[in-house]
Amino acid sequence: MVRLAGIEPTTPWFVAKYSIQLSYSREAGDSNTVLHSPASAWVTQTATWGVCAVPINRVNTMEDSRQAAQTTIPQGRFKTLMTTPQVSVHDLRQAIRNGQFQGHTSGSAPTSVQGNVVILPEKSAEAFLQFCQRNPKPCPLLAVSRPGEPMLPTLGQDLDIRTDVPRYRVWRNGELVSEPTDIQSLWRKDLVTFVIGCSFSFEQALMEAGLPLRHVEQQRNVAMFRTRIPTIPAGVFHGPLVVSMRPFSPAHAIQAIQITSRYPDVHGAPVHIGMPHLIGIDDLSRPDYGDPIEVLPHELPVFWACGVTPQAAITQARPDFCITHAPGAMLITDRLNHQLASV
Repeated sequence: MVRLAGIEPTTPWFVAKYSIQLSYSREAGDSNTVLHSPASAWVTQTATWGVCAVPINRVNTMEDSRQAAQTTIPQGRFKTLMTTPQVSVHDLRQAIRNGQFQGHTSGSAPTSVQGNVVILPEKSAEAFLQFCQRNPKPCPLLAVSRPGEPMLPTLGQDLDIRTDVPRYRVWRNGELVSEPTDIQSLWRKDLVTFVIGCSFSFEQALMEAGLPLRHVEQQRNVAMFRTRIPTIPAGVFHGPLVVSMRPFSPAHAIQAIQITSRYPDVHGAPVHIGMPHLIGIDDLSRPDYGDPIEVLPHELPVFWACGVTPQAAITQARPDFCITHAPGAMLITDRLNHQLASV
């Protein structure tokens, strides 16, 4: 049996059967374009979860989803602490745990892997796992917990998912109801945590190659957009692909493709370059999540699949309860970015 790196060890509970496809491309076309994966890139493992019993409810409108997405994440008071190389990852997480930092983590802990977070009841977990398998570009799994287990030892020795994310989002029936900085009072024995790769983790490689990242230079969150590209459904989970955008000159865009293609566990190569209207983005100055980032006349907007895609799916699936990270406020792990490079 092959076990995907970062997934919790096989147990009597988690004996799963699934396929994680490491890369896929987007076919050229219009808004009906579907994301797909080559059949040759399967990594298999066996698992047992109960069948998802979440009812299919009426989906939110795009405007409802847009309004839920545009909640502002306040900046933390200790941003300097978070970007100081001398501070250990343990200390960074401690600052988050103590409520001293509540902002986005772009540019923070630049050598450490960061992760998107989705926490669901066990009854919804199997369908969401299948959603990740079918959409590995936006949802590359780094770790999956056992039900009720808040610690993720494969990502950090002291990592506690209940306290170590700067800001969470709590969803009930697909509606965003709160953005706490601690979810200990909400924790339940049936909750399963999914940690999904984040593009912040390949930014170190881009900067080391001399590629400028405007959102990091300006200490802003990356711009993220909902597209017209559909994800592949799994049970009740479905919805549009969400992308993050970084502007580059044409020469730098070529380098960015080459560099990020080495990091399939954190979204890999871009899914689209230039002409944002072709994927349903009409105004780059109005991101659905994060902060607006200027694209200069000589630059191209470069779009990567984004780990906020599950949040778009949650507004469509409307599970009765779910917790995610707030967009840009990521889980910082002990793993190092260079460990994810494929070559």
